[in-house]
Amino acid sequence: MKLTSLIAIGAAIAALAQNEFVSTWKADGVTEIDFAGRKVAAVLVSDDTSLRVPTEEALAREITARGPVGVPSYRIMPKELFKDKDAAKQWFERASIAGLVVLRPVNVETDKVYSSAVWASGYYNYAWDYWGTSWATVIPLGKGRDQHTLTVETVLFDLSKGTPIWGGVTRTTDPKNVQTYVKSLAIDVVKKLEKEGLVKKRP
Repeated sequence: MKLTSLIAIGAAIAALAQNEFVSTWKADGVTEIDFAGRKVAAVLVSDDTSLRVPTEEALAREITARGPVGVPSYRIMPKELFKDKDAAKQWFERASIAGLVVLRPVNVETDKVYSSAVWASGYYNYAWDYWGTSWATVIPLGKGRDQHTLTVETVLFDLSKGTPIWGGVTRTTDPKNVQTYVKSLAIDVVKKLEKEGLVKKRP
């Protein structure tokens, strides 16, 4: 099969944040994938409509820009039926959807980040008492800030068989803007697919 597509995903990221690929996978025997001119649905697995709608719209635009016809999944079927897999299958078949790009946030970690300066309290009357207690009670100085790390799973399905073709897990820090995130992740996913020989490079 020939490939002119591909796909990407979204949730929310700062303009300068980097998408780190933690792992990728592709189906055995897959060389290239061709969704050119066919409908590929953009899906964000989220109950938050205010996040899902703009994310799927942005992702669908990225898909369309690469050959297929990107369709936001929220337009395909009523939202109250989305968790019913049998209903979803019927609606997507009725809409002639050939492929799915599913974005699923799988983890969000929040860490407190401090400056490099620290102050250690301890016993002052003896050097080694001070030493031992100090290393046991290291206290960061200054006001810390929350740093958010978002882990996102992306899976590409061929609906003619219902099987996955490719999957990847990305991690990024301090997510903020949905549109920026989708575009950056779309580009990074396509580059990864190009590197793995699944997508032909654009001229």
